[in-house]
Amino acid sequence: MNLANRQYKLFFILFLVFSGGEAAHTVKRFTGLYTGPYFDPTTTTNITTQLGTHAYLPCKVKQLGNKSVSWIRRRDAHILTVDRYTFIADDRFQAFLVEATDTWTLQVKYVQARDAGQYECQVSTEPKMSHFITLNVVVPKIEISGKSDVYVRTESTVSLRCVITQSLEEPAYIFWYHDGERVLKYDRSAIDIRTERLGTDTTESTLIIFHAKPEHSGNYTCSPSNLDSASVLLHVLNGEHPAAMQRGKNSASPIPGWSHLSMGLGLATCTPPRFAAAVAITVAAIAQLLSTTT
Repeated sequence: MNLANRQYKLFFILFLVFSGGEAAHTVKRFTGLYTGPYFDPTTTTNITTQLGTHAYLPCKVKQLGNKSVSWIRRRDAHILTVDRYTFIADDRFQAFLVEATDTWTLQVKYVQARDAGQYECQVSTEPKMSHFITLNVVVPKIEISGKSDVYVRTESTVSLRCVITQSLEEPAYIFWYHDGERVLKYDRSAIDIRTERLGTDTTESTLIIFHAKPEHSGNYTCSPSNLDSASVLLHVLNGEHPAAMQRGKNSASPIPGWSHLSMGLGLATCTPPRFAAAVAITVAAIAQLLSTTT
């Protein structure tokens, strides 16, 4: 246990000893089926939230009286809050009371994947009363449809489709970047960005480039709010074949007709050009001699 956790636990013990709970100044007597605090049986035991959003874990405690309510993270037994006081250095955690419903709610801001797990709402009775809530964190998936390298010809229309699935909440925004610079829709006749919500858990953003030019080549990144990003490489070709561009524009071109000769002679296409030309001349000479003889 590190020093910060020890200090928080010490402060927690002193708090309980000297305060006797937040409502220690009032002592109520209850009659009926429950003579003291009890958990509302309708309180949920499962909460599902999306990565990067805020989670709210409710704990409804009736007839609390002068008792305190604590929130404890089960995976490491760390005391998070006691009543309205926070006992963890992570300021993403906070507890607040909704008096109208007797609900002590633990708020977890900007939920991370490691926040998933079980949380305990504990009332300071003897023996202690506990209600457990499991927090499930959904991590959306993001991808750009198609291959990681896209080849198009100049003046063609390009559509890069970014699909986000398993998204409980629609992203606040989806930005597109070209080689690190944000793509803006200043001229919709050249570039357009369209975003649409599909169903309950899918969002699609499409970047459309009209009349693609070589300068449009490069890395395109789809970056939604609070989520990972996805990228694709766009190659705008000026008439050349994609394979030729991958090898380099200075690649040697085959001699016209040589491919047929090499196939007929069983020679590899990697034969040196000078030797290939010599063979071609020889084959032509032999063919002419044969035709003269016949």
